[in-house]
Amino acid sequence: MQPSFWHDKWASQQIGFHLDEVNALLIDYWPQLKLAAGSQVFVPLCGKTLDLCYLAEQGLEVIGCELNQSAVEQFFSENDLPVERQTQGEHECYRTEQVSIYQGDLFRLPKEPLEAVSGFYDRAALIAWPHEMRLQYVESLAKLLPPKSIGLLITLDYPQEALNGPPFAVSDAWIQEQMSPYFEIECLSTQDVLAQNPRFVKKQVPWLTESVYRLVRR
Repeated sequence: MQPSFWHDKWASQQIGFHLDEVNALLIDYWPQLKLAAGSQVFVPLCGKTLDLCYLAEQGLEVIGCELNQSAVEQFFSENDLPVERQTQGEHECYRTEQVSIYQGDLFRLPKEPLEAVSGFYDRAALIAWPHEMRLQYVESLAKLLPPKSIGLLITLDYPQEALNGPPFAVSDAWIQEQMSPYFEIECLSTQDVLAQNPRFVKKQVPWLTESVYRLVRR
């Protein structure tokens, strides 16, 4: 999957993955992580999600990474946030109070901006990668996160042959097998969400589940 795929999606505003409200599972499960106010939290492939605002409202310092420049600029403009922009290596850093977003390639993001991170949140990053790129993402995320960082991961699972991703299906078995070398893993919830996703119903996908995991970097 090339960067042009995502740039084209944003250019044509085919962004069905974007929610116009804070993710309900984030609200329900984030408090269980018990991160102290002032903690730094990393959000990979953040887009323009309102989840960034929610995390900031919890007193956290939020650091996002997003490939598409338009998505980053829309986040700040749509939320009426003043922003400063600074070039940092291969990335452009957009910063306002409590929220910083590094615009550029996640795989080329240096570790230095995340050295003080103690939390992370992935709702739409892991499931954005096809199977052949997914492990590369996990390895890159693990390299960026300091040991003992605690995070929330939200995934979807369904019969992959029934629908072309993204979002791609990620099974519990894959998570346990491929991510356990890097993270302690606890599944907090798995729910049937087929009825709430018309695209999947229209394509006659037989089942769809959404899971929430608590991860701790080893």
